[in-house]
Amino acid sequence: MTLKQQITDDMKSAMRAKETARLGAIRLLLAAMKQREVDERIELTDTDIIAIIEKMNKQRRDSINQYEAAGRQELADVEKFEMTVLQNYLPQPLSEAEVMAEIDAAIAATGAVSAQDMGKVMAMVKPKFVGRADMGKVSGWIKARLV
Repeated sequence: MTLKQQITDDMKSAMRAKETARLGAIRLLLAAMKQREVDERIELTDTDIIAIIEKMNKQRRDSINQYEAAGRQELADVEKFEMTVLQNYLPQPLSEAEVMAEIDAAIAATGAVSAQDMGKVMAMVKPKFVGRADMGKVSGWIKARLV
């Protein structure tokens, strides 16, 4: 079953169960997916959907920080719930040890020796880490290894 079909099925089950908060989060995701399909005139793959979910989660993290700074905990709680719904569609995250092993293998495969070679390493590991690791942290770890 594709990720898109799973999301659609979850929307239907949330409608049947009258889970309005969960349904709202799923509908936001489906709307973002549909918008991208229409804008780019493409059929989304699972990788594309994961990228959309990651972007939406990043937006939610930023919103949570803003709401908590403003003392609006009830709005932050809504965003946190939406994040948990979205997290269900992401693949299992890699452990730090697994990420480090992949980074080391990519450095060895590309022959990278300095920070100038970071782009080569990132290009090699990014497809493996989509949805499974925070690319900001991965970038920092690669930089630390190459310095």
